[in-house]
Amino acid sequence: MVNMELSVEKPESIMKLYDENSGLWKVVRIDKGHAKSVEVIEGTLRGLGLSKNEVRVFMHLARTGEHKASEISEALSLHRTETYRILRDLEKRGLVSSVFEKPLKFIATPFEKALEALIETRKMRVNILEKKKDSLVNLWLSLPQLEIEPERKEVFQILEGEEQICLKADEILNNVESEVSTFMSERDIANFYHSGIMDKLKKMSKKNVKVQLLTNYSPKSCFFIEKINLKNAKYSLSEIDDELPTYILADDKQLLLLVRTNNGKKKVAALWTNYDAFIKALKALFVELWKNNA
Repeated sequence: MVNMELSVEKPESIMKLYDENSGLWKVVRIDKGHAKSVEVIEGTLRGLGLSKNEVRVFMHLARTGEHKASEISEALSLHRTETYRILRDLEKRGLVSSVFEKPLKFIATPFEKALEALIETRKMRVNILEKKKDSLVNLWLSLPQLEIEPERKEVFQILEGEEQICLKADEILNNVESEVSTFMSERDIANFYHSGIMDKLKKMSKKNVKVQLLTNYSPKSCFFIEKINLKNAKYSLSEIDDELPTYILADDKQLLLLVRTNNGKKKVAALWTNYDAFIKALKALFVELWKNNA
């Protein structure tokens, strides 16, 4: 018996375009390379505060030109009421404009200007929160506080996304007193460089903090190590290096361990803990690797 399988095109690899001359919809295949670029752009827009369907509507208008709400609704398989609501919300954000014609049509703000508007909005929100910070802290302190004796507990915290992980790494490094040891996988070294973490390690090494950095020996790692010019750094040549995750040990009191699945292709997560046994095990591994590599 011959096993025959039908090849089905995934929905993400096709797009509907409206031809005003013929009044018909055309289905076109999206190039896989372009599809990856679209995925990155959509993820960034989601990170700047747009919902999934808001991103879909904006991207559709930005890529296909002006359309009536009914056309957008049909192309994206959205309810017409939801489409109108999304268009109005995007218009309030300065991402979409109405074309004063009958019937009413909508047009996307040029992508560069739309991105700038979203970034500026995010900056304004951060500035407002910064100004409110002191008053909020004072309000919190004014509340009745229970008198509880401080007790050290061993705890875990799960962090998701590179932004949250870098913020936690920055917080840990800000509180280091005497020593920080880190194994930095080549998968993460670029992100830690661009987020300023490696630069902070270099500045700490010039003070009274013992900084030790291990990384895989690869062209990528060599590039960033040479760029940052961190003296107390070594390339690890161990056979297990490719399997080792990135981790940061601070004062033998805190551990930040990065976790990647599916060969690093899926979203990165991290575990933060002050669990003593876990910290000692990772420190013993680091010491052994440091001794065995030039």
